[in-house]
Amino acid sequence: MDRMYPRLAARARSAAADGIAAVCIELPGSGGRPRLPGVEQARADLVRAISAGAAPSGDVIDRLVLPLVEQAVPEWQATLDQVLALPEIADRVAISGGLIAVGVRMAATDPRVVAAGLFAGSYLPQAIIEQAREVTIPLHVLLQWDDEFNDRQTALDLFDAFGSKEKTLHANMGGHTGVPPFASEDAARFFVRHLFASQPAQEGV
Repeated sequence: MDRMYPRLAARARSAAADGIAAVCIELPGSGGRPRLPGVEQARADLVRAISAGAAPSGDVIDRLVLPLVEQAVPEWQATLDQVLALPEIADRVAISGGLIAVGVRMAATDPRVVAAGLFAGSYLPQAIIEQAREVTIPLHVLLQWDDEFNDRQTALDLFDAFGSKEKTLHANMGGHTGVPPFASEDAARFFVRHLFASQPAQEGV
């Protein structure tokens, strides 16, 4: 979290400049939160496979990602319950970044989410790709073409699976941390367009 904080803070300041409230919570097992032994073992198995030049198995990916999704989504929903209860916050919610599997689950199951900007930067369980077919909200998906932590074909398969009529894939050359500055500007315009659609200018989440 310490190395991610400057990027998250910059994104929050950018959102605030556009009149959008921003909130972020720690992923289960990350930062100062208690580690999840099963997830830690799966992460070690993933690193071992990649280091050996092998593709990680579906079992490893499931053990790494699904427990995070199952715990993180209810935490995000509880967080939204509290944030949306504040009188100064509007009721239109957008997802920005984070673990893409969590974003897919939220977009598919929480009706408060009206748009999502997703970063294709992690391995995905097949169950999440199947659930993507249930996602119908507008999507802005960012893909780093040479991302060392992402299986490019899986990212493309996920994009194909989304059921949204409005979905845009922005692919840029470079690795995981090489996202060009203009990509953030494109995402900001996407959020403004959908959070303030059909209503007077006010704050969203």
